[in-house]
Amino acid sequence: MDKTIETIEGEIPASVMQAFAEQSQEPPREGDIVEGTVLALDRARLYIDLPPFGTGVIYGREYMNAREVIKRTNVGDTVAAKVISPATKDGYIELSLKEARQALVWAEAEEAVKNKLQLELLVKEANKGGLIIDWQGLSGFLPASQLKAEHYPRVPDADKDKILEELRKLVGTKLVVSIIGASPKEGKLIFSEKGLDDKEKRELISNYQVGDAVSGEITGMVDFGAFVKLEEGLEGLVHISEIDWGLVDDPRHFFKVGDKVKVKIIDIKDGKVSLSVKALKDNPWQLASGKYNKGDKVEGVVIKFNKHGALASIEEGIAGLVHVSEFGPEDSLRRNLELGKRYPFTISLFDPKEMRMALSYGGDKK
Repeated sequence: MDKTIETIEGEIPASVMQAFAEQSQEPPREGDIVEGTVLALDRARLYIDLPPFGTGVIYGREYMNAREVIKRTNVGDTVAAKVISPATKDGYIELSLKEARQALVWAEAEEAVKNKLQLELLVKEANKGGLIIDWQGLSGFLPASQLKAEHYPRVPDADKDKILEELRKLVGTKLVVSIIGASPKEGKLIFSEKGLDDKEKRELISNYQVGDAVSGEITGMVDFGAFVKLEEGLEGLVHISEIDWGLVDDPRHFFKVGDKVKVKIIDIKDGKVSLSVKALKDNPWQLASGKYNKGDKVEGVVIKFNKHGALASIEEGIAGLVHVSEFGPEDSLRRNLELGKRYPFTISLFDPKEMRMALSYGGDKK
């Protein structure tokens, strides 16, 4: 049996694994997804080779949680696992197969949302609000409002008990659905049976042009952005990079399903409509071009750490990178700079056209 990237059931698309594989350029940290070759199975421990960083181990509770997968795993197989601890007392990297599986499936769910992938899935249960459908080991919800007309329960006076009775008739049947919402943090997966054929969609899209400013309603939230309904049957995506000029870590901090928003159409391609919220706001980098110069002394608030250093906000929408090399080890950077605190900096690079700024720390280093 081909064990390349064990997934319990189904296969994870290469594009999803590629995103996780990019983490392998630096030593693995807690929460990272890593990939390695099974070295040995000994005394309820599974050892995985993770060159050049050492050996991973799955044991204890994590071993018990994944024992069904481990039964089907052989020496030499390639598996994906999630880092639980970068270093045990024995010098191993502690791993979890089960948590890796969940992370990969949620990533695949977001890919399915993005690509409007259609799936034929079995209806497992029904409740007064809709249907419960399982996909890749996850349970998702299909609201009654997202059923096609032929499946929608048409009940006099909207009697909830009668609605449930009608919905139960769909249990055990297969429906062609798409995933319209995936929230790994909340464990929510939302399906829809509604869809349009290409001709209908093209007719709707023909009413819009790139550059149009339109109103819409937020219909779905994912880690990479928000879906906006422009009219019945037509949605567009506001990518996370198009939500605001400032740093956006989580689109859910800006919108929730049901919100009314004003958006600008920035691209129409292959039946997909790309939208922007920030394009309707003044670009702060253009406004800042006459305010700042290389060598200026400024103050900034540390808003994020990444593998390159610390990001400090100078004003709304304008942030610069303080490179970790200025401090040496990463722990030295974090000793000197704390999230949410304001510090003095010197602008060492300022390119408003490319929206880039580099900063040098102006305080005393610890």
